[in-house]
Amino acid sequence: MQTARRIAAIPPYLFAEIDRRIAEKRAAGVDVISFGIGDPDLPTPDFIVEELARAAGDPSTHQYPSYFGLPAFREAVADFYQRRFGVALDPSTQVLPLIGSKEGLAHLPWAFVDPGDPTLVPEPGYPVYEVATILAGGEPVHLPLSAERGWFPDFGAVDGAVADRAKILWLNYPSNPTAAVATLDQFEDAVRFAADHDLLLAHDNAYSEITYDGFVAPSVLEVPGAMDVAVEFGSLSKIFNMTGWRIGWVVGNPVAIEALGRVKTNIDSGIFNAVQRAGLAALRSDLPHLPGLLATYQRRRDRIMDVFWEAGWKVEAPKGALYVWLPTPPGESSVRFTQRLLDDAGVVVAPGSGYGPSGEGYVRLSLTIPDARLDEGCERVRKALVGR
Repeated sequence: MQTARRIAAIPPYLFAEIDRRIAEKRAAGVDVISFGIGDPDLPTPDFIVEELARAAGDPSTHQYPSYFGLPAFREAVADFYQRRFGVALDPSTQVLPLIGSKEGLAHLPWAFVDPGDPTLVPEPGYPVYEVATILAGGEPVHLPLSAERGWFPDFGAVDGAVADRAKILWLNYPSNPTAAVATLDQFEDAVRFAADHDLLLAHDNAYSEITYDGFVAPSVLEVPGAMDVAVEFGSLSKIFNMTGWRIGWVVGNPVAIEALGRVKTNIDSGIFNAVQRAGLAALRSDLPHLPGLLATYQRRRDRIMDVFWEAGWKVEAPKGALYVWLPTPPGESSVRFTQRLLDDAGVVVAPGSGYGPSGEGYVRLSLTIPDARLDEGCERVRKALVGR
């Protein structure tokens, strides 16, 4: 049996490999604490669960949903963008519900990338941007990111001829894995670059509400002219602790929305209407759970930072997302440092090299661990690094 060549070009998914390592250690009797995966440990707010139960009890939700989502859900997304970002959207042409934003990100190249077309993939970055490009027959072109530039692309360093051939520019702020944030001025640079090179700017904004120390994340669609070149992906997963529910959206340029919708109507049959009705309740709320959620994540972030500051790391605490992105000790690779923490502390972190070549020399720790386990994991790491 011969698999497609495109499959051979795809590396094993990073988190599947992390799961394998955890299983091996646990089979050997090690009490492993994993900081590896960003899956919120806190429950979905009760009012959303209650709305799901009501909607699931309504037989009208048991049939096929609309390919384009409930009109009321699309309107709720548009209303959220107006309230949160001051961005006006037409729910019928500029909003498309998704079965989680990852699904939309993965399908976008199918609508825009022909075989051999480049896409511009910042790295370190979420692996789906590169893998989705490969599956569509395109060629990922890396835009290396660095701490010196705040983990934001240097558009002046991009080969203009490559940019002119490229179809998509991927961005993600607040960022997975680097936890970097972007300002509206930086988004203005990105929109200008996309317009100059006739690129579709695809911004993954799944962590829009997960920010700290007074920082408020903007939308790329706030930039004048962005609607001509950009789409933005959003999700209920991280904002409302709904990763398992699989519901998100893409908004922005209507040509891009229609093209992605055409792909999706030929692949999936939409989102369970009861889940959409629960998502509608979430978006129409005033996010009553959010202050407590952010306080929890910030407390966890600060606990992790205290450990590494005590061990001599001279880095700033991140202002967004669910992660802490830290350099490894001098001369120690990402994989080697990851293995040392697993062997010496029974703690799993994600090696930065799994997010692209520029992630070498870094590791990512997730904040989505119950407080007691996080505290224990931090104490184990402190002893392994400080030795007392």
